[in-house]
Amino acid sequence: MLRISRCGAACVALLLSLVGALAARADTVVDLELVLAVDVSLSMDLEEQRLQRDGYVAALRDPNVLSAIQSGPHGRIAISYVEWAGPFSQATVLPWTIVDGKETAEQVAALLAEAPISRRRMTSISSALTYAGKQLESSPYEGIRRVIDMSGDGPNNSGAPVEPIRDELVGSGVVINGLPVIIRPSQSSFFDINFLDRYYADCVIGGPGAFMIPIRDKSEFATATRQKLLLEISGFEPPPRLIPAQLRSEEEKTDCLIGEQLWRRYMDDRIRQ
Repeated sequence: MLRISRCGAACVALLLSLVGALAARADTVVDLELVLAVDVSLSMDLEEQRLQRDGYVAALRDPNVLSAIQSGPHGRIAISYVEWAGPFSQATVLPWTIVDGKETAEQVAALLAEAPISRRRMTSISSALTYAGKQLESSPYEGIRRVIDMSGDGPNNSGAPVEPIRDELVGSGVVINGLPVIIRPSQSSFFDINFLDRYYADCVIGGPGAFMIPIRDKSEFATATRQKLLLEISGFEPPPRLIPAQLRSEEEKTDCLIGEQLWRRYMDDRIRQ
């Protein structure tokens, strides 16, 4: 007690500053840092893009999603929403924002509902992953878990190959989940593939508990987005039908350069014409 009393005002000030620093640090800790990376390439028509955005808006207003957020150890998550297309087409629609209850969730939902939707050329999943990774690096929050959720309707056809970028992020502790959109597999454009779910399973998603939920009908946008958010927020293992990431033999594995090959074939055909 004598030593403390002799310390006087200087020690009190130091103690208060340490307490303040710890409290400020505690305010930055969240249960989940989640980057929602949404495809806005031209292969997604306007209706699909609107349904995709509305799916996230509705999910953020869902009572079960709010309950999952508040049930975590800290009762809050941080969300960033980005749109992507080609190698140089990424934009942050929603910068890092805390969601900890109905009020903050409604603010985010309202912002997303009102924000315009971009439309850009090409599909570079690798560049989108790199951009999302930088979002996580620059996040002002410290998440117990870090997740990137990729949604899109085609394979990577520009920029760097997907696998090395995916593997680097997974190696740093990031989990990548997927929402492949396969609404018109029989009417695909030259650059689309009808086995996009397998492509996402083998080439895009990764990390402990990684999963994907294919969307095969427009009516599934809302339910799939809600289910995806519930699983990501809760950290639960996905049901088997959601196709969790798993090791596959090289013979069974999808060619992760299929999109680049289709693009080269398209360009070769144009040159011959």
